[in-house]
Amino acid sequence: MTNESQRRPSLLLVDALNLIRRVYAAQPGEDGPERAEGAKVSSVQSLRRGLREGSPTHAVCVFDGEGQSWRHELHPEYKAGHAPMPEALESALEEYREAFREIGVASLIQPRLEADDVIATISCKAVAAGVSATILSTDKIFLALLPLGVRVRDHFKGTDFKPQDVVEKFGVRPEQLVDFLALAGDRGNGIHGVPGIGPKSASELLSRFETLEDALQAIDDLEGRLGERLRTHASTARLCHELISLRTDLELGTNMSELRYLPIDVQRRTN
Repeated sequence: MTNESQRRPSLLLVDALNLIRRVYAAQPGEDGPERAEGAKVSSVQSLRRGLREGSPTHAVCVFDGEGQSWRHELHPEYKAGHAPMPEALESALEEYREAFREIGVASLIQPRLEADDVIATISCKAVAAGVSATILSTDKIFLALLPLGVRVRDHFKGTDFKPQDVVEKFGVRPEQLVDFLALAGDRGNGIHGVPGIGPKSASELLSRFETLEDALQAIDDLEGRLGERLRTHASTARLCHELISLRTDLELGTNMSELRYLPIDVQRRTN
């Protein structure tokens, strides 16, 4: 048996609201405290399953911070189309965090920072330090981190996302995903992309030019409607690219020791 201290460090990063809101949406009944309580129990069960499957040495549930992020400052319509969180669920979030703490998993919230950026920063820094990092989320933007060595797992299907999944769904490689969304848009987040360019045109453009910036550098050589649209909306394309790109360089003041995961039975034996 491998001694705990000899294990390669592995970090599980949970996109907390991605998990919680999907679990809540699957609960029967009207919005209210009873439904929030049922979703809390199911969320803890889902988190336990992720811990069993991943056997991490470190784990953290990351929540969006309060206040508008830098993306809202750049683009006031960012996430304007998002359905508001049910009031009962929002009121119960601290209870969720306490339930996660009770099974040994800390929660992390950084004011005015979105969970996506916090997760991306921690996971990339972990991988760079030789730590295995797994993100539990169904948010497509994390697939852009696959080429960096970050593992992304669908905690509902119990499967890992593969680069081929990105190719099959979007027609581009994972390292082109941000460019693709900048062109075609990410409407769920209020980012509309370049007017007149849809998924098919975006995929074809990136097949020809590899990156959005390469296409913009060759903009005078693009003919027809596609070239006209890109020339007219080049600044929009760059803005969308900035909004969609994950931050991986944040200074969070968090270290791995704070994220150490000890199953509750281990904690009881050591206390």
